Amino acid sequence: MHVLGRDDGPGPAVRLGRYRAADGSDGATVGLDLDRPHAALIVGKRGYGKSHTLGVLAEDAARAAGVAPVVVDPMGGFDGLAAGDTVPARVVGAPTIPAATLPPPAWPALFDLSPTGPVGGLLWDAAAAADTLSAMVERVETAAAADDVRRAARNHLDLADSWGVFDADGLTPDALLSGAATVLDCAGLDDRAAGALVRAVARGLYDRCVARSPDRLPWLLLDEGHAFFDGVAAPALETVLTRGRTPGVSLVAATQRPSALPPVAVSQADLLIAHRLTAAADVEALAAAAPTYLSAPLRERLPTTPGGAVVVDDATEAVHGVQVRHRETPHRGADPRASDRAD
Repeated sequence: MHVLGRDDGPGPAVRLGRYRAADGSDGATVGLDLDRPHAALIVGKRGYGKSHTLGVLAEDAARAAGVAPVVVDPMGGFDGLAAGDTVPARVVGAPTIPAATLPPPAWPALFDLSPTGPVGGLLWDAAAAADTLSAMVERVETAAAADDVRRAARNHLDLADSWGVFDADGLTPDALLSGAATVLDCAGLDDRAAGALVRAVARGLYDRCVARSPDRLPWLLLDEGHAFFDGVAAPALETVLTRGRTPGVSLVAATQRPSALPPVAVSQADLLIAHRLTAAADVEALAAAAPTYLSAPLRERLPTTPGGAVVVDDATEAVHGVQVRHRETPHRGADPRASDRAD
């Protein structure tokens, strides 16, 4: 099996699928490197295999020695990874994090407040002085600030508490690196709560790997990635993208809207898996960062059928046509059909 993403040596790999010949027929088996850290991007319009491919990566990453995949599931489509005993995986149905895992600057950003404004500044101060949400509230209540400022800060903290995502006994990096794949089901979370969760998880995994090399290297698999790069999670994700290789943190972001990603998310990707795209803005966003070794415009290489993909591999400076394999675990991301309900 030829493995994309590395130019030599053995090591764990995803069984991605088969090469796609010019006539559309299947060729030799092709894999994707899991041995080294990568920044990868999976793109494609709805229904053409973007989330399916992310699930394929998660399946084999979960079974690979020395790898700890963490799947951020904003739509509740990846719980099938834990079905049966095919893949060692667990689903966290109501993921929580300690409030202290969000740094003080993140609290004003969480509510679109200026960190130098009275309310944003008070939230920053409370987060810097307290480790739990309840302790932050106490800090706000006793602060030397105007009544309306304290009241507004308290209202924001009450809203954060209502999300149910902050808990002193919430997820820790060591728990996420403990072995089996972890699916964080964020389908029921407010967008801001999900952003806070992703920021804490991404930064926590990065800091843990910087401080002490873990037994397993983390792979953060992020579905609907554009939603998280535009919010409170963005600083942590950009840190992993630009600095994660040295401590060994990998990030795979899947999106149907590459044009909504910041330029760094596209330019830093050393692996690009592109399914069908038709929106001009999305094709242009990828084309703008296309490597010089691409022999033809990317738009001419994009597949037209579900499961087909073009893989741009920066490690070997090559471009490949691939047909992604079928999932071994149930895929919950398919569109519901009225005819199924009638049956």
